[in-house]
Amino acid sequence: MKSACLAAALVLVATGLTADPGAPGMVAVRGALTTHDPTIVKLDGGYARFGTGPGIPVATSPDLVTWTEAGPAFAGNPSWSQEAIPGSGDLWAPDVVQRGGEWRMYYAVSTFGSNRSAIGLAVNRSLNAQTPSYGWIDQGPVVQSQRSDDFNAIDPQIAQSPEGDDWLVFGSFWSGIHMRPLSAGGSLVSGGRDVTLASRPEPPHAIEGAYLLAHGGNYYLFVSFDFCCRGKRSTYSIRIGRSAAFEGPYVDRDGRRLLEGGGTLIKATEDQDIGPGHNSVLVDGDKQYIVYHVYDARYGGSSRLRIGLLGWDAEGWPLIP
Repeated sequence: MKSACLAAALVLVATGLTADPGAPGMVAVRGALTTHDPTIVKLDGGYARFGTGPGIPVATSPDLVTWTEAGPAFAGNPSWSQEAIPGSGDLWAPDVVQRGGEWRMYYAVSTFGSNRSAIGLAVNRSLNAQTPSYGWIDQGPVVQSQRSDDFNAIDPQIAQSPEGDDWLVFGSFWSGIHMRPLSAGGSLVSGGRDVTLASRPEPPHAIEGAYLLAHGGNYYLFVSFDFCCRGKRSTYSIRIGRSAAFEGPYVDRDGRRLLEGGGTLIKATEDQDIGPGHNSVLVDGDKQYIVYHVYDARYGGSSRLRIGLLGWDAEGWPLIP
């Protein structure tokens, strides 16, 4: 792991970016940094960040560096959520994509440690809060899981197949990471197949926060292993596998299948940054940024934003600063 980190530093140091924690290749973020399960989209003249919390907290930045709170996406939870998932509170792990003339936000509703969960969809004509067309309109649940199911409908991400079709990547613990096809309108395809991408068959079965990225003729599946949400006791880490085919099988650097518990470690606890995990990737022109949270020991273990410039080694594996 130390050699990989050194290689990443050599690849990324020429960018001139500096990090809040001091690592080469990291964006020196400041301002409103408290976030969990962050995802960032590029807008005209800036960026917007979404994360887990009451109503989906939103923050904006003109440059990826300085962040300002912009209020929640929803004034309150969608009306269906409490009936579907009794006891649910914060909305979890949003993924935001632009399709046609609208923005789509997929988010999870659940309670901690349960697979009685749902993934909802909301749409917005504009992410500029100053425009008359701004406002998230909830479309209801897209997929739900019950305690009798062997999967957990949380942690949504939208990935595109080689044909340009959207698929919903999701899952946590239980039988792991799944993927199902979506219609042009953003709902599940009726009768669409379920593809299992990754799993940890042995205890503690802790895998979640998947992100599927196409790069250089391959597909890369990022996942988070072990346990989030424990502050300074969190054990999250980011793992990776890749495949030449969109639907897998995904294997790690040693050839282990992610379906059988494989996953090459690419980011773990380092100094004060504890339990890095639940990453997304921001593609910004010819640059790719990995976006994730850590539990920062300097702030009592609260979850805070990290953004790093994603590099690639000679063998086509990602390097995280």
